[in-house]
Amino acid sequence: MASFNEIIQRNALVLVDFSAAWCGPCQILAPILQEVKAELGDKLSIIKIDVDKNQAVAAKFQVQGVPTLILYKNGTQVWRQSGLQQKSELIKLINSFSTN
Repeated sequence: MASFNEIIQRNALVLVDFSAAWCGPCQILAPILQEVKAELGDKLSIIKIDVDKNQAVAAKFQVQGVPTLILYKNGTQVWRQSGLQQKSELIKLINSFSTN
């Protein structure tokens, strides 16, 4: 399995979803992210990180609350937001970075 850094460097656009099993908004966000992935296909990779199982990674990225989404383009962080996001907003955001 590829490491976190390898995935971020290898794929043009990577959305990292920091979440937790007990988090209500995270549970609502999960199917939204599946729809975003289905619509955008190979244009986007999505990594889901459980903050309870990966506390060191969450601390490294200073995740204070869940869900926290971080978008990387060619290995560089270009966007970060905590809280529930809407499908249409995520697609618009990701498309804005995929055309640059």
